[in-house]
Amino acid sequence: MSGRSRPGRPLLLWAFCLAAGAAALCGGCALYHPLPLARAPDLAGGLSALRTEVPGVRPGDPSRRIATDESVAVDDVGLLAVLNDPELRAEEGQIDVAQAGLLQSSLLPNLSASVSYGELLGGAGGFAPAWTASLTEDVRSILTYHTRVESARFQSRQVNADLLWQEWQVAQKARLLALDLYYGAESLALSRRELDLLDHEVREVQRAIRAGDLDLTALAPLLSAKAAAEQAVASIGLTQLQNWQALDALLGLDPRVRFAIAAPSLPVPPSDLTALLTNLPDRRPDLVALQLGYHSADEDVRTAIIGQFPAFSLGGQWGQDTTNVRSAGPAATFDLPVFDRNQGQVAEARATRLLLRQQYQSRLDNAFGTVKGLDAQSRRLAEDVRNASLAAAAAEKISQSARKAYAQGTMDQRSLADFETVALDRRIEALDLQRSLGETEITLTVELGLGLPQTRIVPAGK
Repeated sequence: MSGRSRPGRPLLLWAFCLAAGAAALCGGCALYHPLPLARAPDLAGGLSALRTEVPGVRPGDPSRRIATDESVAVDDVGLLAVLNDPELRAEEGQIDVAQAGLLQSSLLPNLSASVSYGELLGGAGGFAPAWTASLTEDVRSILTYHTRVESARFQSRQVNADLLWQEWQVAQKARLLALDLYYGAESLALSRRELDLLDHEVREVQRAIRAGDLDLTALAPLLSAKAAAEQAVASIGLTQLQNWQALDALLGLDPRVRFAIAAPSLPVPPSDLTALLTNLPDRRPDLVALQLGYHSADEDVRTAIIGQFPAFSLGGQWGQDTTNVRSAGPAATFDLPVFDRNQGQVAEARATRLLLRQQYQSRLDNAFGTVKGLDAQSRRLAEDVRNASLAAAAAEKISQSARKAYAQGTMDQRSLADFETVALDRRIEALDLQRSLGETEITLTVELGLGLPQTRIVPAGK
């Protein structure tokens, strides 16, 4: 019995070593920690509860705090939206995913090890247990290491550029909403004033009809104009409500929050559009992101071409048979490229690279065409604003003369109301054109890659 029990000791030793190795490996493993979901909204009740510190865009630049206790400029509304937009909170997660992909690509596959042990149970010529061990590494993964890591680096930088473009889109949307709200409030005030004038005129005409001084037909055009004015006031009021709710959503505010917006300071149109278009692909984040995606796909093509090298594992093996004869030597395992020569991966990588190249060219063409179109619209609208402002000023002068004539008794109430209504309509038209000009110029600056931070400013840990 004692002679038969001795051969089991190596088996126990191997088992102990394997258990110790497994315990050591598990010691460096990640552990699970729960991350519960929120059960309540995280909406701020006012501007004072928002993030307002804009970090410097370059190393050493000081940060700037946006003042929220006074009228907020249109550009600052855009920055507040970037700092507080709930949808941008996923940025950190996307960056983490991209960094995790880069980390995974930078890791070589583990060595493959195998161990087998055979206890001697009986038979002639045998007097020792048999065992074999081998250690191999995938050679092809080493050959493709550089291109895989480069592709992952381009992908990580592409994610960062895409996120910056998302910030720009959020800022642009918030700036446009703030612009519309400012001019909408001005138009609403003028429309209500026009409605009050028409309402007063209707009451005066009704009084004259009851007194027998006017015929009933004089009331019809006034009632029609009053109905149109009421519809305009209602429409502008509804649009204002919808725009406020949309802006509050971008800022992470309760939808009932309101705040003062400063008079817009429109950007100066570029004097040399050709120079700005020349380096547009290096300045606009979406174009930069597409270039990085193309470079990543180009590295994938290189990886696929190198991947034509058949799967090859190289290492060494050691062993002992039951007669205590020991042996060692190299070990190689490789595929025979008879059917699969990685031609599918090569074709797919090349097709993806070509697709990204075409998408980049399409976006570049669209960007150039959009910029030139917006520049032409801006110049035309600027001329229209000048003409409308002159017409509004002229109508206001006529209205002032009409008020003096009415005070002197040389003009009736109906004529005065008509002049004042025309002056108000002219001012509303000028405001609408100014709003269109502002929207065009804000969109033009974004399309040119100007007026917004060139680096991401969403706070970490948001």
